[in-house]
Amino acid sequence: MSFLASSVPRSARYLSRTPTFVRNASTKSLRETLAEIVPQKQAQLKELKAKHAEASLGEVKVENLIGGMRGLKVMLWEGSVLDPNEGIRFHGHSIPDCQKVLPPAKGGKEIIAESMLWLLLTGKVPTEEQTRELSKELAANGNLPQYVEKLIDSFPRTLHPMTQLGMAVAALNHESKFAAAYEKGVKKTEYWTYTLEDSLSLIAKLPALASRIYRNTYYPGKDIAPINADQDLVGNYVDMLGYSDNEGMKEYLRLYIALHGDHEGGNVSAHTAHLVGSALSDPFLSYSASLFGLAGPLHGLANQEVLRWMLAMQEAIGPDGTHDQIKEYLWKTLKSGQVIPGYGHGVLRDPDPRFTALQNFCDVRPELKDSPIIQLTSEVAPGVLREHGKTKNPNPNVDATSGCLLYHYGLTEFKYYTVIFGVSRALGALTQLVWDRALGLPIERPKSLSMDALEKIVNKS
Repeated sequence: MSFLASSVPRSARYLSRTPTFVRNASTKSLRETLAEIVPQKQAQLKELKAKHAEASLGEVKVENLIGGMRGLKVMLWEGSVLDPNEGIRFHGHSIPDCQKVLPPAKGGKEIIAESMLWLLLTGKVPTEEQTRELSKELAANGNLPQYVEKLIDSFPRTLHPMTQLGMAVAALNHESKFAAAYEKGVKKTEYWTYTLEDSLSLIAKLPALASRIYRNTYYPGKDIAPINADQDLVGNYVDMLGYSDNEGMKEYLRLYIALHGDHEGGNVSAHTAHLVGSALSDPFLSYSASLFGLAGPLHGLANQEVLRWMLAMQEAIGPDGTHDQIKEYLWKTLKSGQVIPGYGHGVLRDPDPRFTALQNFCDVRPELKDSPIIQLTSEVAPGVLREHGKTKNPNPNVDATSGCLLYHYGLTEFKYYTVIFGVSRALGALTQLVWDRALGLPIERPKSLSMDALEKIVNKS
């Protein structure tokens, strides 16, 4: 990227890559687009603080304090908002909206990471030209430094893939432009530009990180495909995993990674990135911490649990289980005191639109639409759960299908599934880090109370 003289503020230089003419909106780069939007967002936040700083967003109850702060409105998160009934919206766009307007890969039909990233960062739908240019930039910056390759290659094969990914991402802190600029005393108004550079660098390198971990852990000694400069981020990721001839897998992971890119800010991985970043830790350190939160069984491992349960059912009733056989197995699971994984959600009260998108994908793929297990379980289970009466939301969530599709396409290594989730969730978490710095958000520091202090407060009221 070419800049004007160093005396011009860096944020202004983002607008002036070619000073001889004005770029049309449809051809502006991601940096140029953001540089125009940042002042508008800064003005919006300033007005909110000036006019509504004392406005109440609701009361805090004891049940909130001891119940994981569930539902409390205490975070600013720009990329997406999760409605209990409508599901996720990305800057106001529903998943069906995104599927209609966001450019797919060349020759593909599904949303790709680049078009979703552009939407999350800017709130605008990119043109096909803008999407392709972003793909080329990410591909050009996708190779790993040699020391990171050596680090990953040194890990024992028995080390969990998510541990490997978190450690490798943290090691990339050595490349951080934000950390280097902060040491030199860069102005606060320019923090966001360096955060953006780090974030794009990390997103570009995640496929190479994740695929090297996969190959080392499960297929040691096999070569990793080189990055194709003319292919999208996920297309290259699938090639490096070793599935270059599997077009169904490629299209599925494009959709999966776009859909999982952001899901509001309150979940563990997103919140962790924001929290650590609020201390001005660079994006590599912040997202490394996020990945270790994602690795927890209550967050990123859910689709593995669904798949284990599905395979156990398939073994019990056979690969072509009938409606009645599946229903009987579901009741057997519930009566044994176990839950049926993949149903309900901590926030959603209606069907998860991400699940609906994956089911629609299954319906148009010849290799998937005739799978009785994939189809029938999602049809039978909600009725059984309603009859059981102990589940607030008996509808399937995205995990009910996501892991099963990976397994169907040949990626059968369960422990690796969360790594793919980690590649995806970077889109939203890193986007918010850019906006945290652009808006000058402070370090996060909520108030904690002991049980004794809590009892004193409630006894006074």
